[in-house]
Amino acid sequence: MKNSSRKLLSRLLLAGLFATLLAGGAYAGELEDKGFEIAARSDRSDRGFTDSVVDMKMILRNAHGQETTRTLALKTLEIPDEDVGDKSLIVFYTPADIYGTALLSYAKILDPDDQWLYLPALKRVKRISSVNKSGPFVGSEFAFEDFTSLELNKFTYKYIGEEVCGDFTCDVVERFPRYENSGYTKQIAWIDQTVFQLRKVDFYDRKGALLKTLKLEDYREYDGGYWRAQTLRMENHLTGKSTDLIYSDYAFKTGLQDNDFQKGVLRRVR
Repeated sequence: MKNSSRKLLSRLLLAGLFATLLAGGAYAGELEDKGFEIAARSDRSDRGFTDSVVDMKMILRNAHGQETTRTLALKTLEIPDEDVGDKSLIVFYTPADIYGTALLSYAKILDPDDQWLYLPALKRVKRISSVNKSGPFVGSEFAFEDFTSLELNKFTYKYIGEEVCGDFTCDVVERFPRYENSGYTKQIAWIDQTVFQLRKVDFYDRKGALLKTLKLEDYREYDGGYWRAQTLRMENHLTGKSTDLIYSDYAFKTGLQDNDFQKGVLRRVR
């Protein structure tokens, strides 16, 4: 083969490779855009609830099936701006040894979430360090970051495909934390195509191994078209432990204000 022919062939091969890379990059971008669109549709489907109050039962289950039950309440204040996270307050009522324990959370986007834990036995408010948010919340299989990390813009997304999930067809989307010190390298979320709600989430640890699975069950529609799961079940695949959160009826637009979510309320909530 003459040198001129070899050069022409090399150029053609390089051009073909470059075109393939460009096409692959465009396709990857389309998957990322579609993943974000699906996640945004789910997140925005429940916008406008203003605030909510709900009583909950927490059931901790060890690897042998033995159970411990706690009762608590959750208050949430919606922040309409998608670049600012919601605020929430959790208060425990039983058992007696943790009565009055409270967690106040200000969800952020890329900055570390602000979280404060009040421990009545010590009569002190403890700020949760950003590097400790992957730790277990009061001995449950939920981490501190699980209560604040679902803000839309905390993640980048990639569409994987669709699957049957129970009685629904779900879009399957990978999401990758954008914020520092997450305990997860990625999460895989199943979002139904009917009412656009989360049905399942797989959590992968810092080594990339499947750590936990969250299942969201028994969704109910409340006035105003707000969908809420009545049962959240988190299973730890490494330890065999699980934690259920069972929600009672929600109340929306109860008149909660920013004052109800200040650090000073932690010592007074009961």
